[in-house]
Amino acid sequence: MLSLYRLFSFPIILLIALYGEETLFVILLVTNLITDILDGFIARRFNLQTEIGAVIDSTADLGTYILAILGIFLFKMEDFNGHWIIFGTYLFLFILLHITAFSKFGKMPAYHLYSWKIGGYIQGGFFFVLFCFQFNVIYYYIAIGWGILSCLEHLAVQFILNKPKPNAKGLYWVLKNS
Repeated sequence: MLSLYRLFSFPIILLIALYGEETLFVILLVTNLITDILDGFIARRFNLQTEIGAVIDSTADLGTYILAILGIFLFKMEDFNGHWIIFGTYLFLFILLHITAFSKFGKMPAYHLYSWKIGGYIQGGFFFVLFCFQFNVIYYYIAIGWGILSCLEHLAVQFILNKPKPNAKGLYWVLKNS
């Protein structure tokens, strides 16, 4: 239900951002970040993990990332002056992994790699700090560096697998089971 909330809230939050309502945007984005954490915790704690749930969660995660990145462009551009090259590298890899997934599998696989999950917490924390407090350059480079490494692992897993494998854990486990 929490993933569905995040999925269905995407267009509403998108419109709020496009109308320039930064405060309401931040409240709803932070709500999405918190419900993502709660959703994963509840699913693992009560053994409620399903393939469809993983797909909905991954799709909702993508929507939350799109919103956060849009929020950066709409509300925090000046904070990123001097930091665009590494941000562009991350965005390129992020878009590339989605394009390659769709071209290879016809959909976005819900790998739920450990590096991706850890990166989600790091980047979610960065978005929270950025939008609720201020830009923190050290946290930024940790978040973006981890994100680049996660994207590279995600791409490697995609190239190795012949079909999407939900909850693949990571490159180590994919290679071990190949």
